[in-house]
Amino acid sequence: MDVVELSRLQFGLTAMYHFLFVPLTLGLSVLLAIMESIYVTTGRAIWRDMVRFWGTLFGINFAMGVATGITMEFEFGTNWAYYAHYVGDIFGAPLAIEGLMAFFLEATFVGLFFFGWHRLSRVQHLIVTGLMALGTNLSALWILIANGWMQYPVGARFNIATMRMEVTDFFAVVFNPVAQAKFVHTVSAGYVTGSMFVLSISAFYLLRGRYRGLAIRSITVAASFGLASALSVVVLGDESGYLAGENQKMKVAAIEAMWQTESAPAPFTVIGIPDIQTHTTAYAVRIPWMLGLIATRSIDQPVEGIENLVDEARQGIKSGMIAYGAMATLRAHPDDAAARTQFQANADNLGYALLLKRYTPNVADATEQQIDAAAQDTIPPVLPLFFSFRIMVGLGFYFIALFGTMFVLASRRMVERYRWLLHVCLWSLPLPWVAAELGWVVAEVGRQPWTIDGVLPTFLSVSSVPASNVWISLAAFVLFYSVLAVVELFLMVRAIHHGPDTPDRQGGAMIAAAAQ
Repeated sequence: MDVVELSRLQFGLTAMYHFLFVPLTLGLSVLLAIMESIYVTTGRAIWRDMVRFWGTLFGINFAMGVATGITMEFEFGTNWAYYAHYVGDIFGAPLAIEGLMAFFLEATFVGLFFFGWHRLSRVQHLIVTGLMALGTNLSALWILIANGWMQYPVGARFNIATMRMEVTDFFAVVFNPVAQAKFVHTVSAGYVTGSMFVLSISAFYLLRGRYRGLAIRSITVAASFGLASALSVVVLGDESGYLAGENQKMKVAAIEAMWQTESAPAPFTVIGIPDIQTHTTAYAVRIPWMLGLIATRSIDQPVEGIENLVDEARQGIKSGMIAYGAMATLRAHPDDAAARTQFQANADNLGYALLLKRYTPNVADATEQQIDAAAQDTIPPVLPLFFSFRIMVGLGFYFIALFGTMFVLASRRMVERYRWLLHVCLWSLPLPWVAAELGWVVAEVGRQPWTIDGVLPTFLSVSSVPASNVWISLAAFVLFYSVLAVVELFLMVRAIHHGPDTPDRQGGAMIAAAAQ
């Protein structure tokens, strides 16, 4: 494995490991705010006990999320130095704002949440909990603004004098429609994760006959909030699909394993087995019109296939070669008006010319064979995208069904009658994380071969370091994160088995009588 593949593997592993903690932090923070609002409104102590108990689990998860997230920002400098140089003017701003506005806000109110119970009034502590939840969501917002710009780079231009991308419209970066859609979709997935966590642990308590009052109330909150969140994930996922159909057509075609452009409106393949060699999908089950409606929101616009998009990439590469040659001329002769006109006319495709760097240092003089090879590189891995997307979507509809069923049972106070369903809830605990990780795979693998879509290829983004250095740091991260995983599981399991510090109010009198 070369430096590029090793750097991708390292960042992918650290990102996916970090993302184990992010969704639960997002979900639990809002659930805590909901539970504490009920406590402040009703004054019933059991709701305070619920906030403290689930808050303890939130705190363990939050600490692990911080520990694993910091290393990722350092990796931009250690493993992706040219990327940091090339787009640091745009990418660095949201990360800096995330640290100054969101992270410090979040960390401050996390501290007040845990140490303010006996120093703040009920309303004041509720405000702290609400601001803590706001901080977690703001942190996700700025991270996803940065990531959304990588998916759909707007508000920036290439500066020949500095040979870097620079901001031209910061508000366009902030209000990037792809970033906004990714934000609401991702936080909704986090809310589903938090809800499933509370639902599963509460089901565990009911199956063991422990903390019945806390468990039933927690299930009621988790089922209602989880159902709303799961429905939001599907609706907002549709919006993300439409934006991808507009701005990342190759990603959509690869997800669908659609090699040829089909007549509008295109069908959606529910399941099948793509054959990369023959460009077909065996045993395909398709829903007519569905892909066309999702990707174009019309019945007369086609969804382009992979082969057509490769042809478009080939034309983009040729246009980029003109821009690259004009750029070289302008570097030597800044006042050359003809070269400047050529560059401005083809500047949007400069990134496509950089794909040729894999095959030749003389980009402007690339052969047709090299151009064809570079155009083929624009196809992302089809099989991982095809199956990851379908498993993710299938789990999304499963969550709707499970939360909907539990919501109906909780509203009728019939949760305890169906022990088999409580077992289903318990064993469903890891599924939101599976869906979230697969969503990350779809978003990031689907962008390949680009670090910045259409602007900077991944293979050009890495640092100039020996592969052995990356191997050493990768091994160190695997070892360190494995230790953290053991610590996280140990602390979580111990806190869950211990339960809330104050006994369930419903069984409290019996326990006190037995003690006497």
